[in-house]
This record gives sequence, C-alpha cells and structure tokens, in this order.
Amino acid sequence: MEKRRLGKTDMYVRPVGLGCMGFSHAYGLAQDKETAIQTIRQAYEMGYNFFDTAECYTGENADGSISYNEELVGTALKDVRNQVIIVTKFGVEHKGDHLELDSSPKKIRESIEGSLKKLQTNYIDLYYQHRIDPNVEPEAVAQVMKELIEEGKIKAWGISETDENYLRRAHAVCPVTAIQNRYSMMARWHENLFPVCAELGITYVAFSPMANGILSGQFTPQSAFEKGDFRNNMPQYQKEGYQKAEKLLSLLKDLAKKKNCTMAQLSLAWMLCKEDFIVPIPGSRKVNRLTENFEAQDVKLINYEIEKIDALLDSIDFDIFGGHSS
Repeated sequence: MEKRRLGKTDMYVRPVGLGCMGFSHAYGLAQDKETAIQTIRQAYEMGYNFFDTAECYTGENADGSISYNEELVGTALKDVRNQVIIVTKFGVEHKGDHLELDSSPKKIRESIEGSLKKLQTNYIDLYYQHRIDPNVEPEAVAQVMKELIEEGKIKAWGISETDENYLRRAHAVCPVTAIQNRYSMMARWHENLFPVCAELGITYVAFSPMANGILSGQFTPQSAFEKGDFRNNMPQYQKEGYQKAEKLLSLLKDLAKKKNCTMAQLSLAWMLCKEDFIVPIPGSRKVNRLTENFEAQDVKLINYEIEKIDALLDSIDFDIFGGHSS
C-alpha cells in the first residue's frame, strides 16, 4: 500500500490521513467519549496511520463537561503509539467568534507539556504552529521548534495557514516538514505554494479537502444540521452558494459513476493525483465514511480528467467558507 514521505524525514504516512477535530466539536455536541475513542481506533485498524488533532480542539459533552480532542486521540492510540504519526498544534485559543493567537516561546513551552500529557506520550511526531502570530517573528518560533527537536519532545514541525514569506523565513532557521492549509476543489487559493513545497521538500497537508462535506454530494441547503454545527452558517450551504457549486457537483457525480467511486473519493483522488506531496485529512465520525475516504487512494485520475475538472473550477467563483475550522 502506498505511503507518502513527510517532508525530508524518515516518517511515512498513508496518502489519506484522519482529521480528528469533529470528534470533539464543530458539528454540534462532542461525540460520546467511548464511541469517539473506538472510532479512532477502528480508523487505525483499517489502515490510517496519520492522526491530526490540536490543543484548542475542545468541545462540550452531553453532560456539560469538556471534551478534549487530544485526550480522545491519545487514549485511542496509546498502545500502538510507535505505529502511528500523531500531529497536534499550538498557538491558538478559541474565543467564541474569534481566535486568540499566542506563539510566544513561553506559551509554546506550556502548550507542548499540556499536549504531551493529554496525548499520553513523551513525543509528538509533527508539531504545528496553528496560526501565524503577528506579534512573534517566524525565526523566534522556528528557534523554539529547533530546541524541542533537540530535546526529543517533537520529531518535526510545521505551520498551518502559512504564506510563502513566513514559510521561507522559518524554514531557514529550522527545516519545516509540512504545512497544513485549506485545500479543496472549491478552495484553491494556496496552490501558489505547490512550487515552494516541491522546492523545499515540504508536505502539503490539506484540511477541509471536501469543502466541509459539500463535495461529498451528501448534503444540500435543505440538510438538517444540529445546533452548534459550523455548517449551518457556511456560505456553500446557503441557496446562492450551493447554486454556484451545482455545475461542479454534477460533473463529479457523472465522473464518479464512470470511475465506480463516490463523489467524496473523487474529490480526494483529484488532489492525490495532482502532487505526490499532498496528504488530505478529511474527518468524519462515521466508520463507513472513514472507510470510504481511506479507499480514495485507490481511485486514479488521468491528466485529462484532472484538467477537465480544473477548467470548470477556473470558470466558477465559489462561495466557500474560508474561516478557522482547523
């Protein structure tokens, strides 16, 4: 089974990873703790070996207690720790309608200790700066990452939602292994970073690879999402935004039928076949969806098919959520 190298490290992951955010929040109340742990474990057993979480991924359980995403991931994978790649992030705190950013060296040091404890491990494979902090220079963040690598607390580091300038400045101090930016057929504004990733040997981890589910073909503006589900307010699920996406959804439906796959698999295969340094991390709470996503690596698109999709994408100005759901 194919694996993709993380940057220039000796770590290799399956082409499709698991974004674990949804187990604790973003889609209403957190999933029941035992069910979430069992689902993450089932993902490992079906072949996933790349699991993405974050310090700020917290939600509310049905009893009102806090659901810590890192704890779910850590508990599910603690006895197979050396067989998986665990990714977490620092530097962000959710404050209702906005994010509070703090990537100061002191805060990073506090965050790493908290994450190690919740994940029940003594090292993190890939540690991301979750968002760029305008008050801290990239060189300062990279220096702390260099120290954490030397101390054995992390194996590698990355940056989420970065731009080229910040990436290059940070990389010059301590090599960056991966970036994690939004990327899907409907959100292609970071494709300008592909040549940079190829040049520097950096993996592009794509979050929201199905545009928060719309590209799966399973949801419409009439779909009922529970209270607290981010999708209730996303533009692609409003009437006008959905209408803009209908031509693409129609094309995906027809092509998926020809390829004998699902629309979700086609959406993932599109980016997997584009560049060998791309690793999408779709998320789901449902085992059948996890299986479907994982098997997208078996769907192969030829250049003509990718070009046909891209030509249509170039002709549409999508209404798509571009906020902080990562």
